[in-house]
Amino acid sequence: MPNYECIKVENENRVTTVTLNRPNKRNAMSPQLNEEMLDALTRLAVDPQTDVLVLTGAGESFTAGMDLQEYFRDTEHDPVLSERAKYVMREWSYNKLRFFPRVTIAAVNGWCFGGGFMPLVSCDLAIAADEAQFGLSEVNWGILPGGLVTKDVTVALGYRDAMYYALTGKTFDGQRAKEIGLVNDSVPRAELDGAVRELTETLLKLNPVTLRSTKEALRMSTDMNYEQSADYLAAKSAQLTMRDPERGRVKGLEQFLDKKTFKPGLGAYDRDKK
Repeated sequence: MPNYECIKVENENRVTTVTLNRPNKRNAMSPQLNEEMLDALTRLAVDPQTDVLVLTGAGESFTAGMDLQEYFRDTEHDPVLSERAKYVMREWSYNKLRFFPRVTIAAVNGWCFGGGFMPLVSCDLAIAADEAQFGLSEVNWGILPGGLVTKDVTVALGYRDAMYYALTGKTFDGQRAKEIGLVNDSVPRAELDGAVRELTETLLKLNPVTLRSTKEALRMSTDMNYEQSADYLAAKSAQLTMRDPERGRVKGLEQFLDKKTFKPGLGAYDRDKK
């Protein structure tokens, strides 16, 4: 991987952690940071050492949102530069991250404001620190929630909660984020790394091809009607059978029905057994 200036990329035991690394700016997303994220995610999508991707922030913030100086003010008189900045932000935080071929986890360690909701919602799973602060602050300075955030909050939150926080700009903490469904769990900041590690260890025991197909099936079928979903999911199931070199379905059935060594409701089948 290149030596990035605004992000850090680290891999350990098949878990790649990408850290937004502008702590002096509360990890505000500048055009350079967005370019680096687009490059990193493009490379990591085909990285054989990445089975789980964790996105977090350096210091006391996940991200404070868009860098108001570099992303807005410095590009406002150059339409080409402005469109490029918007395109790259949307490309990495929506297209690349949301459809990343491995499971993605947002570890929200601190402040998450405005445009930061886009990568947060694009991640498949999210764990927050209790002390984290969230806010849709755009209403305070005269714009809509940035990028696709307006759409994202209606997907991740209930209608009333999305409307309330978008209209008032009020902040809320990690525990409230859990209550309204923005994150899966919230723990004290000192326990965040351990909670994320426990989740990644669970995921690493599972067949990565099955995980990929499951997340794709959930993402794509959400906006389909029942008839479309039935057809799509039947095709998706057949694709998984062909895509999976591990033959997980066959292994699971054999270990459950023939060898009596596997109980599907209590954990993963033994991936090491022939």
